[in-house]
Amino acid sequence: MNRSRSSRLVLALALAIGVVATGAGQAAIGQVPTPAKDAKPTVALRVHGEVAKSLELTAADLAGLKRQTVTARAHDNRESRYEGVSLHDVLQKAVLPAGKDLRGKAVSLYLIVEAADGYQALFALPELDPAYTDRTILLADRRDGQPLTAREGPYQIIVPGEKRHSRWVRQVVGLRIGKD
Repeated sequence: MNRSRSSRLVLALALAIGVVATGAGQAAIGQVPTPAKDAKPTVALRVHGEVAKSLELTAADLAGLKRQTVTARAHDNRESRYEGVSLHDVLQKAVLPAGKDLRGKAVSLYLIVEAADGYQALFALPELDPAYTDRTILLADRRDGQPLTAREGPYQIIVPGEKRHSRWVRQVVGLRIGKD
């Protein structure tokens, strides 16, 4: 068998294997694999700890919450417009006390925001509750109309009005509720 003929045979065999692997009638090259029908969506954010209901939220779950916008001066000292969901609204999905029910021992509940790299920041629940404050602390996924960068996101806590940004947690993966 000459070299040209064996090369064509190898190519034909590779194409045939590609068609079998991707299914009849689908292109082998450039085909984006689709997840299996029973595959679980990827968890984007975990809400756990001293909550009535622990949650594993997907990006779709978070996208289904009411969107809000805040303007704040970022680490680079540039004022930006951030979009996302209120941290309070996310925590309400875990059935936490709020408004008139956030009193007594419940006032001592706190939130630890957890980042992918292990960084953590602390908030008291009343800091997040619209019954206590007019400030909206945001779980943002967009800055100035664009998705957050990989370094910042996919989710970042934005705390408007704070002079230091030590609680502007990047790459948020978890929200843990604690108590004394």
